[in-house]
Amino acid sequence: MSNKIEKSKKKSSAGSTILFSVISIILGLVVGAIALTMAGFSPFEAYGAMLKGIFGKPKFIAWTIIMSTPLILTGLSIAFAFKTGLFNIGAEGQFIIGALVATMVGAGLDLPAIIHVPLTLIMAALGGAIWGGFAGWLKSKFGINEVIATIMLNWIAFYLSNFMVKTTWLAKPNSEASLDIHESASIGIDWMKGLVGPATKVNWGIIISIILVLIIAFILVKTTLGFELRGVGHNKDAAEYGGINVKRSILQSMAIAGLLAGIAGAIQVMGVSHNITILAAQEGYGFDGIAVALIANSNPIGVVFSGLLFGAFKYGGTKMQAMGAPSEVINIVIGSIVYFIALSSVLRIVYTKMQQKRAKGGNE
Repeated sequence: MSNKIEKSKKKSSAGSTILFSVISIILGLVVGAIALTMAGFSPFEAYGAMLKGIFGKPKFIAWTIIMSTPLILTGLSIAFAFKTGLFNIGAEGQFIIGALVATMVGAGLDLPAIIHVPLTLIMAALGGAIWGGFAGWLKSKFGINEVIATIMLNWIAFYLSNFMVKTTWLAKPNSEASLDIHESASIGIDWMKGLVGPATKVNWGIIISIILVLIIAFILVKTTLGFELRGVGHNKDAAEYGGINVKRSILQSMAIAGLLAGIAGAIQVMGVSHNITILAAQEGYGFDGIAVALIANSNPIGVVFSGLLFGAFKYGGTKMQAMGAPSEVINIVIGSIVYFIALSSVLRIVYTKMQQKRAKGGNE
């Protein structure tokens, strides 16, 4: 009986979370519509152009998925850390390290594709895991807050990547880009280009991402490791009292989070850019991943949908420029959605009170 009640509570909680996320998205679109109206544009025409830019042609859909893939993985990285009680602000730096390592392995070695592709992915994942794990070690060993540590590591990764592209064997002559990776390290899908156009960078990244999402969901729910990590996230003192090694769990959590963001960087290089460039500023994949994780309520499966939503906004939003509307409106929409998600606790209180009033009215 108690199991049934517990399951019904979980279903109710999941349903309300989805409801609040949908409400937040709608409210974000309303705020964007107000901004468009104030700028002198019709929100219906602007959003129509955006939707057409997402679904109008097969290549638009393909580009939406391509742009969503790194967001799904950085969102998954941050969601995983959230679930274990940690705030991984370092997905940006871990993404950069993953991209850098993938470029080094992809351009520096010439191997058969059956070896080169998995080796590149594994080495990039290892690079991201070390970068994230270092922040976890600093927290577990010295009590250094992971937010501060990961922010600092983001900048170290940023300047390390630029240094490698500028001054080492990776530098391409007379260019601000690195050498291109070999074709044997690419994860592009050539046969799909006939359907969506030769310029579209269709790749296996989305499949890899979904597989990783399922693995992480399985680890969190069905394994001892996941139980321990979630236990530390809920209550560190209780977890330690129960015999869980909290310091080890913190290190493991940040290493796995870094691994996921590192793979995101690798997929971007292996499937889309085929090299890295000197960065004028951080690209924002890790920071966008925070918003993706928030919208998904740190649910690994939900991250796929929120990542696709963000990718759609980012790609489709550029199509509004064709009618003269500022594409920056999309940033307003995304920012508003995150804001309303953050206020979801307030919405939950209002929703609960409304239900209680209805129940009282029904009893009377």
